[in-house]
Amino acid sequence: MTATTGSRRVLLAAPRGYCAGVDRAVIAVEKALEQYGAPIYVRHEIVHNKYVVQTLERKGAVFVERTEEVPEGAIVMFSAHGVAPTVHEEAERGKLATIDATCPLVTKVHKEAIRYANDDFDILLIGHEGHEEVIGTSGEAPDHITLVDGPEDVAKVEVRDPSKVVWLSQTTLSVDETMETVDALKTKFPGLVSPPSDDICYATQNRQLAVKQMGADSELVIVVGSRNSSNSKRLVEVAKLAGAREAYLVDFASEIEEGWLDGVTTVGVTSGASVPDVLVEEVLEWLSQRGYADVEIVKAAEESITFSLPKELRRDLRAEAAALMQGSRSEK
Repeated sequence: MTATTGSRRVLLAAPRGYCAGVDRAVIAVEKALEQYGAPIYVRHEIVHNKYVVQTLERKGAVFVERTEEVPEGAIVMFSAHGVAPTVHEEAERGKLATIDATCPLVTKVHKEAIRYANDDFDILLIGHEGHEEVIGTSGEAPDHITLVDGPEDVAKVEVRDPSKVVWLSQTTLSVDETMETVDALKTKFPGLVSPPSDDICYATQNRQLAVKQMGADSELVIVVGSRNSSNSKRLVEVAKLAGAREAYLVDFASEIEEGWLDGVTTVGVTSGASVPDVLVEEVLEWLSQRGYADVEIVKAAEESITFSLPKELRRDLRAEAAALMQGSRSEK
């Protein structure tokens, strides 16, 4: 698609949609179904996207909220958001073969939490309470981690030793909001240590940067993504802060309201990191049918990162699950 002139236009963010961690996780479920056959149980949604989850369910994936819901001797996959060590222990007790599809960038934060806890630091984890990634990271060192849910939480934070305190963050937050929280923490704790690298993932930053670039020139921004997707919701916030008059989050083109287009000549379109591009194409088609056929790409960055599939997909997990069950019967 190329830019053309016209009274109505679409600014299409690039990059958008699937990041390397999401791509890896979705392919991992598909490969597991192909390799081992259905059902493959997945603890929580593999990624936060309604369309992706429904598509995988039709192929034979079974999504559960608790490890205890998985039958003994079955295969269970852990989502891209990561899990706490206690979940691995639950799977072991349940005689389950496991596939860990945690995004490597989330795993990096887990390892940082373990390292700083071993050095007896107080860890201030910037993130949203109840988010699966936060629950998983907190579970690595529950006695050392305090959740900080935005700048307004800083006043009530207490630490044992202000000279041994470090901040980590959920990978899908708004870059600007996170740094606002970090600045507030540094004011309260001047000795605050920063992690060796930025915890907010490259994909989150790049998608927000693209929205910032197009937001000022768009009266309306449509973000394709699910309401339980943290990074998608942040894109809506970033668009408004960048100058868009309105910004909305939709799962599908059918959710767009005609009234949103009143007085709008430029529509910005992007998608969260767990959104397949087919959903964006449907939005572009919907807009084209209403006179917004001219599409201009707004490119903020090039992305070439890929992650290898989970190592467990190179083993015979059905045999391992059967062996676990046999061992369980032998013990009885």
